[in-house]
Amino acid sequence: MKAFKPHLQGLPSYPYKKVEAPIKLDQNESPYDLPAELKQRVLERLQNLQFNRYPHLHAEDVRERLSAHLGWPMEGLVVSPGSNLLIQALALAAGQVLDTAPSFPHYALSAKLADTPYRAISLGPGFDLPTGALLKAMEAEPGVLFLPNPHAPTARLFAEEDLRLLAEKAAQTGWLLVLDEAYHQFSGTDYSPLARANPNVAILRTFSKAWGLGGIRAGYLLASPEVASVVQNFVPPFGLPAHTAQILLTVLEAPGYVQGIVQSLLAEREKLFRALQQHPTWQVYPSQTNFLLIRTPDAAAAYSGLLRQGILVRRQDHYPGLEGCIRVSLGTPQENQRFLQAAFALTEVPHA
Repeated sequence: MKAFKPHLQGLPSYPYKKVEAPIKLDQNESPYDLPAELKQRVLERLQNLQFNRYPHLHAEDVRERLSAHLGWPMEGLVVSPGSNLLIQALALAAGQVLDTAPSFPHYALSAKLADTPYRAISLGPGFDLPTGALLKAMEAEPGVLFLPNPHAPTARLFAEEDLRLLAEKAAQTGWLLVLDEAYHQFSGTDYSPLARANPNVAILRTFSKAWGLGGIRAGYLLASPEVASVVQNFVPPFGLPAHTAQILLTVLEAPGYVQGIVQSLLAEREKLFRALQQHPTWQVYPSQTNFLLIRTPDAAAAYSGLLRQGILVRRQDHYPGLEGCIRVSLGTPQENQRFLQAAFALTEVPHA
């Protein structure tokens, strides 16, 4: 297609293929839907919504409520249909993109779509953060460093000292450190105070994980007003649909349900982790997220073996350093028990 920019030819799509299975543990979603009472409130709001009218220009109604919920200035908040759109906006605006490898694939894809120079630095042994190499890379012309913390796909939580070093370097060199906190509720961490104190740090968050709203598509950026104004220009006007806004306003009025779900999933995470440590051929890694990374002798065999038993997980063996790895989202207690039974059945080793 000569009508398109040459760099777009041959770019791979986002690496996901939909597969149906009775037990779905492949996308790090919450296994729990929105509580029935809140869903009823949403339906009542939608009943009174005028579908013929445009929503707020820049989700001002949601941003105002979110600002009050987080104690973050409204002018430093950007809300969009999913944090992926904010990642794209940041990559489009960036002079260059710095990343870790492996990492969330949308950082690299967004940079390549934008034709923004991209570089990834490999994680160290045990998925350690390559802090020294990242600091050195930030001596180049400024850009955006994307860093998920807790990290995806390794489920690793990085040390506060390392993040502060990167933040200080960003302030010195003009870089923007973007901490993607998609899983922060599962680690109990909150780096928004770091971003509040340092305008060269921004925070990405999502409603898809702990909030249980993966199907709604909503995420937000916490940043300085200067950064937020640039990113907001890349989000289409009237970009957050009116029905999405009503759902977000409803859950922000009653956010208490999230903590109960998080605590349930943390208990399941511990139970799964301890059980999988007894697996004769699999190695499970510690997790600070709502998923577990597991190294198997053969990821393809593990994936297909689980799928034959009705359980869908995600292969990760295409990433550097993750040979043999699969990723398993935390499900309900019943789903997790079925997964354990299937996992141990693959080796024909009895499991109580």
